[in-house]
Amino acid sequence: MNVLLAPDGPLDAGATLARYHLWGEDPASRLAGPALLRVLRRGTRLVAYEVRCGGSVDEPRIAVRVPGVRDPALGEAVTAEVRRLFGLDFDLGGFYRMAKGDTALAPLVESLHGLRPTLAPSPLEMLVGSITAQQVNLSFAFACRARLVRRWGVPVVLGRHTVWAFPDAAALARARVRDFRALKYSRRKGEYIRDLARAVDAGELDLGALAAAPNEEVVARLTRQRGLGRWTADWFLARCLGRGDVCPAGDLAVRKAFDRYYGRGRSLSEEAIRRRARAWGDYQNLAVHYLLAGMRLERGAAGGGG
Repeated sequence: MNVLLAPDGPLDAGATLARYHLWGEDPASRLAGPALLRVLRRGTRLVAYEVRCGGSVDEPRIAVRVPGVRDPALGEAVTAEVRRLFGLDFDLGGFYRMAKGDTALAPLVESLHGLRPTLAPSPLEMLVGSITAQQVNLSFAFACRARLVRRWGVPVVLGRHTVWAFPDAAALARARVRDFRALKYSRRKGEYIRDLARAVDAGELDLGALAAAPNEEVVARLTRQRGLGRWTADWFLARCLGRGDVCPAGDLAVRKAFDRYYGRGRSLSEEAIRRRARAWGDYQNLAVHYLLAGMRLERGAAGGGG
């Protein structure tokens, strides 16, 4: 099955997908030359697919190839995941119009034109990644996560490449804490991931139901789970559910970005950051994404592109 998508609005595919190699390898979202390789979990079935982007930033085209699949329902499920991976449902045009009146965002939307936030393909994948990234640098987190995917995920051959299906809750629920320790996770993080997987596998935590819940309810439910705090809940709202009116103000990188662009030489409190972000309404998520990308752009320029 082949599917062709024409995104509504600009898309810089290379910049959007850069997160899959900026801090290390992601075996579940493999970049093989110009192609992105993924495996969709659909019940017990694993469906491998390939995505290639063409056209220009302002007139992009996304070609999706799903070998051996003819079922329209599977095609729709793959298409929905691709839309998440490329952030296609964000209102980039509306955000750009709003950003023109902001002295910090205005130059960023010019230099980062077409950049979109990528959304996590599944809630479990997002939460495992968030726990992995707690209080460590992203390069170390990516390395740990890659080992986890290879240990409990399922390898699927797609053409000349192998891509891993992200582990399901049942596989992680059966894992022992010492197995996580062997992958360089701390004992506490191993317990967090195992207990999260057990709650999901037993139906005690219905991650699918959170998609329709208000922000406050999502935060309350997630933070009742051991190992998930407000930092994780905010990022879950932003980068899994794609909520526009979210600012993860407790994140260190976000705080540094606000200090750089709005601090005027002083450090802003978490509440001050939330107040500032609320002025962006439903574009808070996009604004934060652009501020963080702007910081990376500055570091790259300062380091000669390294």
